[in-house]
Amino acid sequence: MANSTALSDIQKAVWDGKLPLQITLAPSESRTFDQTDSYLISYPRVSYLPSLLPRLRAFFSPSLIEPTSQPHEGWFSFEGVPLKWHLPVGLLYDLYAGADPASRVDQSNDFDSTDSSLPWRLTVHFSDWPDEELVRLDADGMVMHDAFINSVKEADFLRNGTAKGIMSLSKEDSSGLWKAVQDVNLSSFQRISNILLPPPSQPFRNVPVRFFLPLPPDSGSPSLKVVQSPLPPSVPPSSITGSQATLSGSPTSQTQTVGSALHSLLPNLFPSRRTPVLAKPVLHGSAVPMSAPIEELVRSSAYGDGWVYVVVRMMG
Repeated sequence: MANSTALSDIQKAVWDGKLPLQITLAPSESRTFDQTDSYLISYPRVSYLPSLLPRLRAFFSPSLIEPTSQPHEGWFSFEGVPLKWHLPVGLLYDLYAGADPASRVDQSNDFDSTDSSLPWRLTVHFSDWPDEELVRLDADGMVMHDAFINSVKEADFLRNGTAKGIMSLSKEDSSGLWKAVQDVNLSSFQRISNILLPPPSQPFRNVPVRFFLPLPPDSGSPSLKVVQSPLPPSVPPSSITGSQATLSGSPTSQTQTVGSALHSLLPNLFPSRRTPVLAKPVLHGSAVPMSAPIEELVRSSAYGDGWVYVVVRMMG
């Protein structure tokens, strides 16, 4: 396990990460069609788009054809695709628009590819809610809050084998966890999340990781495929190949890495545990080393709900 200072530094860098957004009002809802000024903001990657709706509703108010629309009736799209409001904006960007992520071997090309996709250009709508694709929000924000807490519960259950941690939180701390994410207040978040996390000396039972595979629009399937399976922080001896056992000297358990997890779940895309051949894992806009232990990844780089969301990006 990496030392706590190193993991804390990574977590701070993750929470400091921001995306430049350029948000325009849907032309069909604007008095000036496509001539309405855009709303520009540098927005935290760990945040959620619905938190922007009150200020967007106020900003675009003079241009709205329908003046009685409410902030919670707003939704976002990118190139005509409604965006899932329960996913953090950093994940949404990596899924739909992220430039080829930087790595130690290809940093020289990163700036050219990044410039073309930033600022991320989104469209906000305040009518014609896509009911078949998105659950409606409410004026009090409880739908958003409950979705976040349910995700926290799922992560807590995987880590500990029980959701007693999150269920035993006081109402103040439960609400405070969501508020800390909304306010991007890392110190407040850490105070509460540390109650839920097992100490470093106690391994997780399973690691809350989801892998996202974007599919082409003409695939006839949903635009996203999510792969998830219980992943223990160590690979049991029965899962270790003969060559690995020979190298290690004895068939003892080994640390579960990003590479071993991807090879187990997606062997056709990741035939090697050590080297990305056909695809690469991306988290927070960066290529993740295949050798990264997945438990350390969660402790340092999880989103506010306790999950690590890795995007699988095809190479070449």
